[in-house]
Amino acid sequence: MYNTRMFRLAFLLMLAATAHAAIVPVDIDTAAQLYQAAAIREQVRASLGSMPGHIRKLFQGNTSTPLSDKQLDAVNVAAIRAFRIDVFEAPALSAFAANLDADTVRKSEAFLASEAGKRWVAADLALASLSDEETDKIMNGDITTPLTAQRNVLFEKLERAERSSESTVQILLTMGRAVALGTAVGSGMDPGPVEERARKSGEASRQTLEDGMREGMRHYMAYGYRELSDADLKRVLSFLQSSPGKQYISAYLASLGAGFYAMGRRCGEQLGESLREMAMAQLSNEGADHEPPAPVEPLKRQ
Repeated sequence: MYNTRMFRLAFLLMLAATAHAAIVPVDIDTAAQLYQAAAIREQVRASLGSMPGHIRKLFQGNTSTPLSDKQLDAVNVAAIRAFRIDVFEAPALSAFAANLDADTVRKSEAFLASEAGKRWVAADLALASLSDEETDKIMNGDITTPLTAQRNVLFEKLERAERSSESTVQILLTMGRAVALGTAVGSGMDPGPVEERARKSGEASRQTLEDGMREGMRHYMAYGYRELSDADLKRVLSFLQSSPGKQYISAYLASLGAGFYAMGRRCGEQLGESLREMAMAQLSNEGADHEPPAPVEPLKRQ
């Protein structure tokens, strides 16, 4: 009995060691090579120009605590200063490396170096470079590309495999939470209640947002991948459905989440400081002796 127990214990320890070894994170330099092959920097950089407008819309939609034109200008300035590739990249690379292992890197790099992989990356970069107006028209179905029944099925599978709707919603919610939290911190207020409200609001609306976005994301992918053949799409799907492909997507989404959170937090902190300075200046001018108003939170997405 003793020997049997010892054998089982040794076997379990061996399995645990094997499992642990399979997910050992890679170093930053290794992750950076895959990051470059996937053109993540170029894709994110292409999307940053529209971010100040998106952040301004979040605050303009907050009818419960409307901001003045001067305050909205401060929103714009904070967003321009925060949504930069140098703010994004360090946390994004760290998260990317933490969610990759050597086998995933090796097999992902091999796929991205293939002709289908290169065309996939080029298509994603072209999509990221579209204007907001073009993107809206594509997702609404105003700009379309001819589709066969087979390609329709492929795009349904690709949208799920890439976790496109999930990742888009996650970034929006993460960014909104980070901006709200940063605004509270920059204003000198307790960030705890703000973060909790933003978290609960996000969790309550997440599934509805994802479900409502799937059809639009399929339109978006169908348009963006229109130059990829059916054979190319099948190769991309085969990679994404493999174990390395699934891990690559998880690492990619973790990278985007960390980078956009950092930019959102920076934006909120700078905005909070600006709003606090405005409030203090107004109190000084009025000669009032009371505390500055609570920070304004962006509109929660419903």
